[in-house]
Amino acid sequence: MTLTEQIKTFIHELGFQLTGVAPVQPFPELSFYQDWIEAGRHGEMSYLERNAEKKTDVRNIAPLAKSVIVCAKIYHTDYPLSTEFKDPANGWVSRYAWGDDYHEILQRKLFDVVSFLQEKVDENIVGRVYVDTGPVVDRVYAKYAGIGWFGKNTCIINQQKGSWFFLAEIITDLELDYDEPAPDRCGSCTRCIDACPTDALLEPYLLDSRKCISYLTIELKNNIPLELRDGIGNHVFGCDICQDVCPWNRKAEAADDKAFHPRDGLVSPALTDLAGLSIEEFREKFRRNPIKRTKHKGLLRNVAVAMGNSKQKDFIPTLQVLADHEEPLIAEHAKWAIHKLRDEN
Repeated sequence: MTLTEQIKTFIHELGFQLTGVAPVQPFPELSFYQDWIEAGRHGEMSYLERNAEKKTDVRNIAPLAKSVIVCAKIYHTDYPLSTEFKDPANGWVSRYAWGDDYHEILQRKLFDVVSFLQEKVDENIVGRVYVDTGPVVDRVYAKYAGIGWFGKNTCIINQQKGSWFFLAEIITDLELDYDEPAPDRCGSCTRCIDACPTDALLEPYLLDSRKCISYLTIELKNNIPLELRDGIGNHVFGCDICQDVCPWNRKAEAADDKAFHPRDGLVSPALTDLAGLSIEEFREKFRRNPIKRTKHKGLLRNVAVAMGNSKQKDFIPTLQVLADHEEPLIAEHAKWAIHKLRDEN
């Protein structure tokens, strides 16, 4: 068994469903990233601008790098999709945020892989670990490691597993056996583009984050643009629509890791329950969970918008409380929601 085969076997034993190895090269897709940033399509995610030159070549991080080992961990669970679950009294949380925060879980596993590599090689090695962090464009290396192709929704899609998985990488100076990139199998399908409520997919393979529901409910820290609020629907954290409608996810494998199974109340949570959370309750409920990223005021802002889109006038008393909130961000969106509900027939 070659070293590459041993590495892949060990990675699978750690619970990753997919793994592959890409060479370190200036792939053409990496230059697209810089163009995307310069066009301003990253919105207020200023952290994506930092170290942009490193993102176009990982040798700016590790000059001796020769290989990128890509690992993929499924987080899909056997629960309804957002497109199937319609209850106006409830909100929607993106699937990846139903369980524990994946960063720490996957990072620990990758450090185990680095230790395994070190045991197999006599000399000291370079082993940089990244889990959706640092100056690495995950998707590009995932493509060239054979994990999957770039979908028209910009997600990596695997023919057997679908797209419900987290990506993580190890950059190393070991020269390994490289995988072939997967062929694009989206064909003429445009379901993801057609289904996006805010038209964030400008064309196949091109996303404008500034219009994406995930960006608007998680990354945007200020007011949600008025013209985009209706399209958010009942989403209070993230969005899965472009993956929900993807044909390659029809038979997607479910996660075997209990850490990614839903916590109580996170599959289509009641909007009134979320609206009543204090800061302390928010911190406790979402400890070690991705939702903490949006912060308390961001979540209540999103809840107000979801209530405004619900057509449920019963929410008005709750919204009136939020409209008097000391945080202007929450109050403004609650007032908008009240006006919308009152104006609807």
